Amino acid sequence: MYSKIKRVFDIVSSIALALLFFPIWIIVPITILIDSGRPIFFKHKRTGRYNRKFLLIKFRTMVKNADEVLYNQDKKLLKKFKDNDFKLEDDPRITKLGRILRNLTIDEFPQLLNVLKGEMSLVGPRAYIQRELDVQAKKYPETKPWMKKILSVKPGITGVWQTSGRNIISFDKRAEMDLNYAKHCNLWWDLLIILKTPSAMLSKW
Repeated sequence: MYSKIKRVFDIVSSIALALLFFPIWIIVPITILIDSGRPIFFKHKRTGRYNRKFLLIKFRTMVKNADEVLYNQDKKLLKKFKDNDFKLEDDPRITKLGRILRNLTIDEFPQLLNVLKGEMSLVGPRAYIQRELDVQAKKYPETKPWMKKILSVKPGITGVWQTSGRNIISFDKRAEMDLNYAKHCNLWWDLLIILKTPSAMLSKW
């Protein structure tokens, strides 16, 4: 019952948000086009529910060849990226406009399309990158058995760790929070996370 109600809520809420913030669909693509050209969107392969792969959609906030720069051109940056649990606090690949979009969390807006397609939910664990899961399973072996449960629910645009005020935490702590959500998720907890999301977005400024 929970999953059916949540799916209806996801669809209705995504359509409502897309209509409410309709100007974003016009203004942001134009500013990206002026700032750094095409492509407007960045599509990245992620691991979703039951290990199904899908393309997560965002407004592009990095240079066009961001993955090429990271994995093939800048070994020092790649080492720093892996050492910091697949995060870069001051990522040099982010454009000036991209930094603004990220601080406002506007870059995540196109993921509403992923929600409508049924690949994501408004609330859920983070959408993991398979390469990250493979590497982190070796670094944090205790997290490997957790993934089956975490990946039994759809990844979310927002979630527990995004709204906890603890965004800069290690992979194992993040995975533990996702595991706890996957085990105990319910509509009331989802609603609480949604209500906390705006303040979490503003806290980036």
